[in-house]
Amino acid sequence: MKTRKMTKALALGAAAGLVLAGCASDGGDEGNGDNGGGEDRSITLGYIEGWTDGESMAYLLKDQLERMDYTVDITTLTDNGPMYAGLSNGDVDIHASAWPEVTQAEYMEQFGDDLESLGVYYDNAVLTIAVPEYSEITSMDELADNADLFGSEIIGIEPGAGLTGVTEESMMPAYGLEDWTLSTSSTAAMLTVLGDAIENEEEVVVTLWRPFWAYSEYDVRDLEDPEGAMGEPEGLHFLANDQVSGDHPEVAEFLAELTLDDDAYGALESLVTSEEYDGDPEGAVEQWVSENGDAFPGLLTD
Repeated sequence: MKTRKMTKALALGAAAGLVLAGCASDGGDEGNGDNGGGEDRSITLGYIEGWTDGESMAYLLKDQLERMDYTVDITTLTDNGPMYAGLSNGDVDIHASAWPEVTQAEYMEQFGDDLESLGVYYDNAVLTIAVPEYSEITSMDELADNADLFGSEIIGIEPGAGLTGVTEESMMPAYGLEDWTLSTSSTAAMLTVLGDAIENEEEVVVTLWRPFWAYSEYDVRDLEDPEGAMGEPEGLHFLANDQVSGDHPEVAEFLAELTLDDDAYGALESLVTSEEYDGDPEGAVEQWVSENGDAFPGLLTD
């Protein structure tokens, strides 16, 4: 089982606090945010630390926008609250992978008046509850009767994640799990517990989501959700401050056309989080672009 870059980074991220952690791009001073005629050609992209969908898409957008002669900075944040606040006040221009329809709907209610979606790049994202493939449990409605098997505990991720809220406020009451514990800390910690349990062939139940590279690394199975408590599939958006489309219409037009199917997206995320490209997401994206030139209309390869 590979040790992922995300896992190593997140082990330090859980207590990082809700602050901006600016991560300057290596695009240098090319253009200095100015295309010679006073036009602002700078974009700040953001993603939530440890969420590999956001990391993958942020570096793909960086690659593509720099090919359009933009100067791109990438900023990582530790949770959804500061991300949406940063978008709202203009500290972040574009959230590279937002879940605003269901998972992060509460943040849209608070900040949505200052935001706009520039496109949906993936339209079948889902929140899940999963167990190892060898588990005899197949449905969420079996959990209550098997509390002893799992120690009445669900292993979750970050406390502020939308997945955590849906699990705690919807799924657990729907299946009579009010006396269970949802243990939260970080995605890294959850994956460590999951990996250890599988290695020892022990029972464990965890919160997951699709798309997520963990499904290709761990032998896990989603539990059926007959009550629909985890919500309907939703789209992953390029969410922006509402000034971006007016200030950068070519960027808005480009993102509106950018969509990825499961194969293209899976290949991108796998490369970005691979050991081969540990610490080098830009190199991973460069390889992906060279191998997936037809992934979507308008993909820039030169």
